[in-house]
Amino acid sequence: MPGTFQEDELKERTKQFAIRVVKLFRALPKTGEGQVLGRQLLRSATSVAANYRAVCRARSRAEFVARLGVVVEEIDETVFWLEVLMETEVVKKARMENLLKEANELLKIFAASQHTAKIGLAH
Repeated sequence: MPGTFQEDELKERTKQFAIRVVKLFRALPKTGEGQVLGRQLLRSATSVAANYRAVCRARSRAEFVARLGVVVEEIDETVFWLEVLMETEVVKKARMENLLKEANELLKIFAASQHTAKIGLAH
């Protein structure tokens, strides 16, 4: 399970990521595809922060691993929607690069944590 400093740092980092996505959503074009893709992104990105908070409240290692799995799924989905928005040019690549970089970094962190936690659960 994460230590207190890392836990607090990731809570804040995921919350700030969610806030950045909310601001991006507000700036998306009001076209059909912009709004549909944006809602998908908004849902998955805000879910990352909310579900990570649930990870931190896990009562057992098994619950921790299960909840962390949800976080990994949501951040992976978020990366997908960011890529779709960028590759369809709904949003300019320059606007997306830093947000996509942060999403990929969070994905790596949570996937590595999930892998480590699963190993610990097996022993």
